[in-house]
Amino acid sequence: MMKRAAAAAVGGVVAVGAVPVVLGAMGFTGAGIAASSLAAKMMSAAAVANGGGVAAGSLVATLQSVGAAGLSTSSNILLASIGSAFGALLGGSKKEPSSSSPAESGSEGEQPGETEPQVQPPNPPLSSEKQEK
Repeated sequence: MMKRAAAAAVGGVVAVGAVPVVLGAMGFTGAGIAASSLAAKMMSAAAVANGGGVAAGSLVATLQSVGAAGLSTSSNILLASIGSAFGALLGGSKKEPSSSSPAESGSEGEQPGETEPQVQPPNPPLSSEKQEK
């Protein structure tokens, strides 16, 4: 249960912290859209589609607003909640290995079958060899 709670906390923090980093990497900065970036290409495509200007409320305009001013408190709370839900979901998704008694398990880090001897089947005689009677 604690592992899932920790994963939820990490998911929330990562979700909120990743938004400015990702937007900055795309080219949506506080100083405007960076030249020769993905954001510039998106802005160009939006301007061509709208006859020369970027429409207010469009994806490009919204991302630029978030890149310049950041997310509002309510948006951060919503984003953290969604990130926490995904973190809890992913943090609890690993299945525990099959239970075996401590005496049966070898040293930790060994893979199943590492301590078992490798036995090779006998080679069948070749057809050109004479079989002895």
